[in-house]
Amino acid sequence: MDIKEMENRLKELEKQVAKLKDLEDINRLQKSYGYYLEHWMHEDVIDLFADDPDTTLNIMAGIYLGKEGVRRYFGGLTKMAESPEFLHQIMQLSGVVDIDDDGKRAKGRWYGFGSVSLPMGDGVHQFFTDGIYAAEYVKKDGKWQILKLTWNPLYTAQPAKGWVKPERVATPDQSKKPVPGGSTKPDKPRDIDPRYPSGYIVPFHYKHPVTGKPSTDTRRNETLKK
Repeated sequence: MDIKEMENRLKELEKQVAKLKDLEDINRLQKSYGYYLEHWMHEDVIDLFADDPDTTLNIMAGIYLGKEGVRRYFGGLTKMAESPEFLHQIMQLSGVVDIDDDGKRAKGRWYGFGSVSLPMGDGVHQFFTDGIYAAEYVKKDGKWQILKLTWNPLYTAQPAKGWVKPERVATPDQSKKPVPGGSTKPDKPRDIDPRYPSGYIVPFHYKHPVTGKPSTDTRRNETLKK
């Protein structure tokens, strides 16, 4: 292999490494969206979106245009999210991402599955939901950001009813129960119980992928101590 061939090979490897980094950054971006959405950390969610005329949030409530539209939607529901009974856990799963040849735009497809609890009136509306996110991303100032996000719900189901027709639901065998195989005594008790409806946000070990700032979980968790 002569020097020219080595140089060409090196350039090709550099392109491959750059693309792998871009893919990792986009995966991190979308997964962060899901984590921030769980407790409606609206400031962190909004900052994931690009400040671009083409920015679009397309959900069942309607289509929101520009970053101001994104801010209007996520920022408009903060009062409900202040309740510790609120939960919007939509896991970002099975992501498939393709980056354009110019390395400036990308598209992704993700499953979204999780549980939602919305305080309404004197009670809480709860349901499971499943759907597909169709996303477009743009790279600005070296950072990948969400340009367009469309939520395509496939079903919602109440826990007591599920999504299968009543006549097709099998009756579980209650006689089959797990048998303990030994001691399960812990070494020490947990210091925090994060279970719903505590309102506790599991701390983020990473900074916001677009702003580089610490996430708002610490500030939100501090309010639980008051």
